[in-house]
Amino acid sequence: MLARDWYYNERRRIGLDSAVAAIYDHRDDRDLCARAALSMLGVKPGWRVADIGCGNGILACEAALMGAEVDAIDISPAMLALAEIQARDRKVAIRTQSAGLLSFDYQPDSYDLIVSEFALHHLPDFWKAVALARIFAALKPGANFYLRDIVFVSSPDGEERNVEQWADFSIKNHDFDRDSVVTHMRDEYSTFGWVIERMLADTGFALLSVDYHAPLHGTYLLRKPKHGEQG
Repeated sequence: MLARDWYYNERRRIGLDSAVAAIYDHRDDRDLCARAALSMLGVKPGWRVADIGCGNGILACEAALMGAEVDAIDISPAMLALAEIQARDRKVAIRTQSAGLLSFDYQPDSYDLIVSEFALHHLPDFWKAVALARIFAALKPGANFYLRDIVFVSSPDGEERNVEQWADFSIKNHDFDRDSVVTHMRDEYSTFGWVIERMLADTGFALLSVDYHAPLHGTYLLRKPKHGEQG
């Protein structure tokens, strides 16, 4: 896609994640979680898989260990370097690509599975919709998209004191560092679950399942309908 002066600059987010990483990267069993997710998604040898926002490459490497051809995509050169180290240590081959949701290279109808975890919230809502349309185009008909992100399930009532209470509830019930949550709410672009669901439906995806870990996490399993099917 031709970049123009109004096009959103994904790379301005590089280096801004350290304050909010604890929201979603505080677990030490991510390899087991990645393996379980990929098994649930039915990854098979020879599949073409893209992990957009691959981070340190754990899920990408797990998919490669299952025999998939994997594109590990991230906007951060530092994260891609970690993914390459991960692949070397595990003796698997992955293809790394320095790009984001708005800029990754793809051939239409080419992927058997696309995964994106905790990357979409970096984009304002207009550009979320653009990113989802690109993912839809990249998938083969009948293929799945697995999306996990930070979304808001409940809404504050608009009064300042209750917004603060709402934030406190999010922190106390999820064992997150307060500074991380506050920074995320102030500086990131997480939106509401119902907004994401409407975007996904309008893009053309069939929503197979949704799981909200209230009030901050949403997991979506989506399918690109085959030709002639309705979403």
